[in-house]
Amino acid sequence: MKTRKARRTVVTGIGVVAPNGTNTEAFWKRTHEGISVLDRVTREGCEQLPLRVAGEVRGFEAAELIEERFIVQTDRFTHFAMAAADIALDDARLGRADYEDSPFDIGVVTAAGSGGGEFGQRELQRLWGQGSTYVGPYQSIAWFYAASTGQISIRGGFKGPCAVVASDEAGGLDALAHAARSIRRGTEAVVVGAAEAPLAPYSVVCQLGYEDLSTRDDPARAYRPFTSDACGFVPAEGGAMLVVEEEQSARRRGARIRAEVAGHAATFTGAARWEESREGLAQAIIGALREADCAPDEIDVVFADALGVPAADRAEALAIADALGAHGRQVPVTAPKSGIGRAYCGAPVLDVAAAVLSMENALIPPTPNVFDVCHDLDVVTGQARPAELRTALVLSRGLMGSNAAMVLRRPTDIQV
Repeated sequence: MKTRKARRTVVTGIGVVAPNGTNTEAFWKRTHEGISVLDRVTREGCEQLPLRVAGEVRGFEAAELIEERFIVQTDRFTHFAMAAADIALDDARLGRADYEDSPFDIGVVTAAGSGGGEFGQRELQRLWGQGSTYVGPYQSIAWFYAASTGQISIRGGFKGPCAVVASDEAGGLDALAHAARSIRRGTEAVVVGAAEAPLAPYSVVCQLGYEDLSTRDDPARAYRPFTSDACGFVPAEGGAMLVVEEEQSARRRGARIRAEVAGHAATFTGAARWEESREGLAQAIIGALREADCAPDEIDVVFADALGVPAADRAEALAIADALGAHGRQVPVTAPKSGIGRAYCGAPVLDVAAAVLSMENALIPPTPNVFDVCHDLDVVTGQARPAELRTALVLSRGLMGSNAAMVLRRPTDIQV
């Protein structure tokens, strides 16, 4: 019996809308330069709330990028996702002419944790302030965490398998894994990723219940993972969308192969049980390595979850050592998110984008605002570190207990 050749999933397009850049080029420039853009929260209605510092997306005008009929139906988090999807599709050179005869070959998968808080708050204020007749008809869909998947699919004409992943912050990596499974089952391409907009007043109030949220007012000291001054994380807006395709299909249409999604695994260890997350994250790493057929010493860089909570940082450092052995204390570790904040589900997808760009440019970006590392890790600080990068490991954990790991490979490691 003839064995069917495995269908590989490759990244062909990257689109970013982040606090440090509303396009991929700007994002990478500021990321590898180690520029921190964390600053005081300026969103209307948040001025008197205890959250002082965050990563805001500034200079983003949805009306310049998205048709009015979609803007009125959607929240800011979906505006980010749609704009990032456009950038990723352009980067992949995947236009309507490529799929107009086969729209069922392309799917959409997104992850979301906070949903459309700004849209929902506005409509609820109208309900209680003016009455039910003033509530817009799109209240029923715009706040929903699946809105980005639906609107990207409708706007792009993608009729393949669509999904939304709700698995905590680690859902960003889980969405990519879901897309890879769809491709293994026969889908040719998937637009996949996550974007969040958690800085509306209602959303911020909800987050104030997180003990791990930093409420310091100095942007340079509010989010300092892996240091003795670690005091929690700061949230961020934005995220990233990718185009992933079946490798041979991408090659046939002449697409640029940017990386392979080689392996993924996920575990669950419970909300805020950071000591237990050591074992859970280690098992996720081991599972991702196994799926990628990758030895621990083949990992050239780790993009860390970097929560900024002492117990969580310690657990992550130990998990890396548990899973990678002695190599875990030698492999370079970075956390660019310390300069832009944690965009919840969008955070690990931004790390995937940064990891692909790092492998392409042979450069490990530094960890902004971090200098005095107090864990047994080789954290890249200060400035970017030149390095030949073939394989990257991206880690993510959620406040509710999800853990995920993903292995990415450079195109030279993809078998034609």
